[in-house]
Amino acid sequence: MSNWKKYWRGILCFYFIGLMTAGCVRFHPMPIFPSRTLDDFEARTLDAPELRDFLKSKPGIKNWPPESWDLRSLTLAAFYYHPDLDVARAQWGVAQAGRITAGERPNPTGSVLLGYNSTTPVSEITPWIPEASLEIPIETAGKRGYRILEARHLSETARLNIFLVAWEVRSRLRQALLDLYAAKETESLLSQQQSIQVENVRILEAQLAVGEVSPYEVTQARIALNNSRLTALEAAKQSAAARIHLAAALGIPTKALNRVALSFDDLVQVRPDLPPNEIRRRALVNRADILSALSEYEASQAALRLEIAKQYPDINLGPDYQLDQTDSKWTLGLSLILPLLNRNKGPISEAEARRAESAAKFQALQAKVIGEVESALAACRSAVEKAKTADELLANLKKQEASARSRYEVGDISKLELLGIELELASTALARLEAVVKAQQAMGELENAIQSPLDMKDWVLESPRRASGQAKERKDE
Repeated sequence: MSNWKKYWRGILCFYFIGLMTAGCVRFHPMPIFPSRTLDDFEARTLDAPELRDFLKSKPGIKNWPPESWDLRSLTLAAFYYHPDLDVARAQWGVAQAGRITAGERPNPTGSVLLGYNSTTPVSEITPWIPEASLEIPIETAGKRGYRILEARHLSETARLNIFLVAWEVRSRLRQALLDLYAAKETESLLSQQQSIQVENVRILEAQLAVGEVSPYEVTQARIALNNSRLTALEAAKQSAAARIHLAAALGIPTKALNRVALSFDDLVQVRPDLPPNEIRRRALVNRADILSALSEYEASQAALRLEIAKQYPDINLGPDYQLDQTDSKWTLGLSLILPLLNRNKGPISEAEARRAESAAKFQALQAKVIGEVESALAACRSAVEKAKTADELLANLKKQEASARSRYEVGDISKLELLGIELELASTALARLEAVVKAQQAMGELENAIQSPLDMKDWVLESPRRASGQAKERKDE
C-alpha cells in the first residue's frame, strides 16, 4: 500500500510541475543583421506589390501604380515605409502590453518546511515534521482597477502619438515636395532667362562693334548672364538635394524616385480663401498632441488614485498544513503590513506633483497651439496677398510682352527693346514663383498648426507587412 502511495504522489508531483510550466512563454530569438536590413531598405520601391496590397483599400488610390504621384499618394506611401511610424507603433505595442501587466493579479506563494524532533525516540514514532503553507495575496481599495485605468490612458497616449508622428511625416514630405517643385521651376525659368540674356549679349556686342553702345552696357549684360548661370547651378544643386530629402521623407532610397512621375498640382495654386474663424477651436479640439496631453493627464490622475489606495494595506491569507509526527494540524493565518511608520505620503506627494506637472504641460501646450495658429493665420494672409499681387503683376507683364512682340513684328520697336521686356517678364516670373513658394510654406505652417486637412483613420495604426530578404532573393535570381 505504501508503494501505491509513493506512486500516486510521484504522479501528482509531475502533474503539478507540468501544470506550472504549461502556460510559460518561450523565448524566440529575432537577431538583427545590419547587412540584411540595409539590403531590404535598398530594395524599397514605389511600385512594390506589398505597397500595392497595403494601399489598395485606402482612399486616394484609384489606379496602380498611379500615373503620377501627388501629395496624397506620396503621403500614403510614407505612412507605409517611414521608420518613425514603425517606432511609434512599437511604442504603442509596449503600452498595450502594459495594460496586460496592470491587469494581472499577484500569484500566491507556496512554501514547504521540513522539521525534525531530535527528542523523539525513532523506534516509537517518526521524528520528521513536514509542513506546507500557502500565502494568497488579496489586493484592497481597488488598486488593480486604478492600475488598469492608468495603463489604459497611457496606451491611449501612445496611440494618439502615432497620429502626431504621422502628421509630422506628412509635414516633412510636403515641405520636401515643395522644395523640389521650387527648385525645378527655378531651373526652368532660369533656363528661359539665360536664353534671353544670351541673345541680349549677342546684340549688344554687335552694337558695341559699330559703336552704338558703350562697353559698360555690354559688361553689365555679361555680368547678369553669368549671375544667371551661377544661380542655375545652385538651383540644380537644390533640386538634387530636394530629391534626397523627398526620398528620406518617404523612407525609401533616392534611386527609388528614378523614373517616377511626380505631380505638383497641389502646390501650384494658392488658395485665396483662408480657413474660417473657428480654426482655433478646431486646433484645440482635434490636434493629436492636445488629445495625447489630455490622456496623459488622466493617466496621472489614475496614478494618484493608486498611490492613495496604497495607504490601505493588502491582506495575505495564509492556510498552513503540518504533519506533526503523524498528527495532522491545520492553521489559517492572516497578515498585513501595519501602516504605523508611514502612510505612503511620499509617493502620494510625488503623484500629486506629477499631476500638477501634467496639467501645466497641457496648459503650456494649449497656449503654444493658440500662438502657432494666430501666427500661421497672419503669415498665411500676408503670403497669399503677396502671391496674388505677384500673379497680377505677371499677368500685366504678359500683356505688355504680347503687345511689344506685335509692335516688334511691325517694326515699331527694336529686338533689344523686346528682349528687355522679356527679361523683365522672366524676372517677374521668378519673383512670382518665390511668392507662391512662400505662400505654400505659410499654408503648410497653418496646416501644421491645426493638423488638417489630412484625414487619418485607424488604418494609420496598422503595422505594414513588408517583404523581408527581398533584396537577397532578387540577387539570387
